Amino acid sequence: MSEVLDGEESQRFFSLILMLQRSSMLHLGLIPDDEGMIHFNPGEAKAAIDLIDTLDTRTTGNLDPIEENLLRGIISELKMQFVQAPSRQKEIEVEMARQEALKETFTSPGSAASDTLIDDEEE
Repeated sequence: MSEVLDGEESQRFFSLILMLQRSSMLHLGLIPDDEGMIHFNPGEAKAAIDLIDTLDTRTTGNLDPIEENLLRGIISELKMQFVQAPSRQKEIEVEMARQEALKETFTSPGSAASDTLIDDEEE
């Protein structure tokens, strides 16, 4: 992206935008967190999208055309993903439950569900 954005100030501004974009995508279940877990929190996703939208409004007339197009594209894509999120909610919730069960296997192996690979009684 640094090839597109001229100047350190522009790069810092878009670093902020990309942090908010990542937060929104994370809470829409589009990308995993640092531990590989999937989250679904539409309220947090909407808050991040609204912040980016506010930054767009407040910077109107102060961005280069390339910066403006990039910002509007990010906002458009996030809003589209937000609208589509309810149709993915069940799939995401199933994945979250699977991850929670897997996490339980490692944190409490004695009480977690497990599969028997070799039954000693069969031998």
